[in-house]
Parts: sequence; C-alpha cells; structure tokens
Amino acid sequence: MRVELPSGLSVVAGLPRDVVVAVDGAVTLAAVLDALEAAHPVLRGMIRDGTTQRRRKFIRFFACQRDFSHHPLDEPLPEAVARGDEVLLIVAAIAGG
Repeated sequence: MRVELPSGLSVVAGLPRDVVVAVDGAVTLAAVLDALEAAHPVLRGMIRDGTTQRRRKFIRFFACQRDFSHHPLDEPLPEAVARGDEVLLIVAAIAGG
C-alpha cells in the first residue's frame, strides 16, 4: 500500500515522500505504522511516541478525503487504501504566531 510522508519528515529521514509498505493482515493505522517503522527505522518516534505509541500532536492521518487522526489505531482503513488505489497521507500540521 502507498503512504505519503510530509516533506519535512521525508527530508529528515532521507526518504522519498511516497513510500510503499507491505502490511500483513488487516490494514489498520497501527499495522501501517508498524510496517513503515520496520522498513524505515529512522521514522521510529517521529510519527508516534515511542513509549505510548500515540500519534504525535502535530501529525494527522488522512485517507479517502477523511481524517483518521482521532480514530482508534486498530480500526481498519478503507478498502481503497488497502488495495493501493488511494494513498494514506501523513500530514504534519504547522503552528505558530
């Protein structure tokens, strides 16, 4: 399946913005993030907290024009994402004054 990383994160990690990961079993956010971190260990701790496994505050997840940021990590993602027809977007929010 396809994942699009935020440009800042891809630069820091030395990865392209678009990455492909293989997920065994149900395609959930947790499974995708596990596969992404296993394939690219430099991402560990950047998208979710290394201890709690919770999403970092300024990271959001979008798929099929829906915000999955506050959904349970074990909830299945849309079938179009699982098939690779749609991309899972990992978006870094920006704040400041």
